[in-house]
Amino acid sequence: MNKIRRILNISILLFSLVLIIPIRASAQNEKIKKEIIKNGETIRKAFSDGDVEKIKSLHHPDVIKALGYTDLKIGRDEVMDGLVEILENFKLEFVKNDVENILIRDNIAIEQTMFSIKGTPKAGGEPFIFNGRTVVTYIRYDKSPTGWATIREIIQPETK
Repeated sequence: MNKIRRILNISILLFSLVLIIPIRASAQNEKIKKEIIKNGETIRKAFSDGDVEKIKSLHHPDVIKALGYTDLKIGRDEVMDGLVEILENFKLEFVKNDVENILIRDNIAIEQTMFSIKGTPKAGGEPFIFNGRTVVTYIRYDKSPTGWATIREIIQPETK
């Protein structure tokens, strides 16, 4: 009888763990998803404000960005050099940012998003809209104001 009771108790314990662990992991993933969404809001605001230092702080020093088929930026300094020139000449505004999914594994989050950026020339002229899809890989980074930093990004421009 004691053996049956012990087996029953162990079975109940194991069953409880099977139920609790995914719930805790799911709750943790939801918390991280909210952090990633907030990180995205922070970086889009920095782009709209032309805040180069804030943008820089949200990128890991070893970031690599594929901005187009022939446009690969390696390292935060190279990414920022190209961005400074753009922000000197254009006011940027994200007019669409539809997160399609976020995959979370430990201290890594991968976000896939469809976006549209409106660019308005500061020297005058017609604004333009750039549409695309991006896959951004974030890692935990304690030097970032949000706790997350872009380490890899691939941008796929819309084709018509």
